[in-house]
Amino acid sequence: MNGKGIWLLLMLTLSIPCAGQALQSRVNGSIAEANLVQALEKEVPSLMAKADVPGLSIALIRDGKPYWNHGFGVKNSQTKEPVTAETVFEAASLSKPVFAYAVLKLVDQGKLDLDAPLNTYLPGNYDAGDDVRINKITARKVLSHTTGFPNWRTPRGAKTLPILFEPGERFSYSGEGFVYLSKVVEAITKMKFEDYVNESVLKPLGMASSSFEWQERYKPLKAYNHDFIGNPTGQGESNGSNAAGSLLTTTADYALFISAILNGSGLKKETRALMLTPQSTVNESCRTCATPPTGSLSKEVFWGLGVGLQKTADGTSFWHWGDNGNNKAFFAAFDKQKDGIVMLTNSANGLLILEDLLATSFPRKFPAVLWINVGRFDSPARVLMTSLIKQGSERAIADYKKRRASGTDQILDEARINSMGYDLLRVKKIDEAIALFTLNTQDFPKSSNVWDSLGEAYMVKGDKPKAIENYKKSLELDPNNKGAIENLKKLEQ
Repeated sequence: MNGKGIWLLLMLTLSIPCAGQALQSRVNGSIAEANLVQALEKEVPSLMAKADVPGLSIALIRDGKPYWNHGFGVKNSQTKEPVTAETVFEAASLSKPVFAYAVLKLVDQGKLDLDAPLNTYLPGNYDAGDDVRINKITARKVLSHTTGFPNWRTPRGAKTLPILFEPGERFSYSGEGFVYLSKVVEAITKMKFEDYVNESVLKPLGMASSSFEWQERYKPLKAYNHDFIGNPTGQGESNGSNAAGSLLTTTADYALFISAILNGSGLKKETRALMLTPQSTVNESCRTCATPPTGSLSKEVFWGLGVGLQKTADGTSFWHWGDNGNNKAFFAAFDKQKDGIVMLTNSANGLLILEDLLATSFPRKFPAVLWINVGRFDSPARVLMTSLIKQGSERAIADYKKRRASGTDQILDEARINSMGYDLLRVKKIDEAIALFTLNTQDFPKSSNVWDSLGEAYMVKGDKPKAIENYKKSLELDPNNKGAIENLKKLEQ
């Protein structure tokens, strides 16, 4: 076939109607791109089924421009309403790069100094009490996650925000830092931060479907969030506005934002370069590093100003992941190649397919995915959880023990099994949670915590004698277990 025939065939292929929507009429003429789209349309539904992901949307960026986007699955697992190009998702922490971009525009305007203490603009100690280290926290430290703040104060809504280590000492991911910086932005602009971001970023970039606060127009458009067993948990309309995680958007809109960074739009050249220059280095052993980490500093994963960075043989790429619990998100873009991908999902399991999705989309290395440690749909923990729900506790535990004995599966550690048990409790799978906690007592009988967790599960079930029995075993191993002491008192009254 001659060149003209190949081109005609490509045009016919891309003109066939499908659930995907081209974000622009441009076709770059690459057979590889057409094959990629076909591969994604075939592979993604299969991955979603394996990971129990009800719905997601993907957009690709090529040559610095949005190229293609596609909705897969359903917005709500009960109503079965399909995801479309117009479906709105929670961007979760993909909010942070958008807010950071808005902050850097203030830097370009000379209204904010990256290295000036933030209480220069917002006088006082914010919520840090009498901790004078608040004087060392700057916009640069917020955007590079070196403030010393926890990710979120505990309990949520507490008046005091602790500073856990000297600001600038090390990377430790913190949403609280972005909230603090949003208060500073409001003091500088005399606007609510969400209004400022809308006027300075969303409108200029044409992100018409996006907002940092809930709007009534989202009711028919917004995907429902789903827990890890596929139950819808609401649309998140009462989440409020938060610079660290409340952006509502579509993949089409977010692709416009990624394209702006790739093309250097909206920021001074030197500011854009600074955004993509490492400001802090992550530790391979942690993401929120409240205590001094024991791992090594990464040689490939860093943090710029509001975005994660990778430095590999493919050059510099910027990325971010999002996790609002029952929805997950991710984007990555390569500066030299001017291409990227954004994925928004409505599921707690959304990132379990990320590794395979990226392998299909880019023949490149992604060390950041290993660092954020999102897991896989076929991991031993996921296989066990799926088996518990679909096949019952007895068979699931027996099969897991067989796989361990044969060397097919690794032995899941105490903390992982315990976390899985509490995940099951949260979705009212009480007997399955008891089965996991019981497994933990068999594998780690000398741990006070595993008996405490089993006691709690029996207490939730209403089996008082079993709850008392296990709390007493916990206290035999750790007489100072305050939680067990308090619950035992309640049970024995």
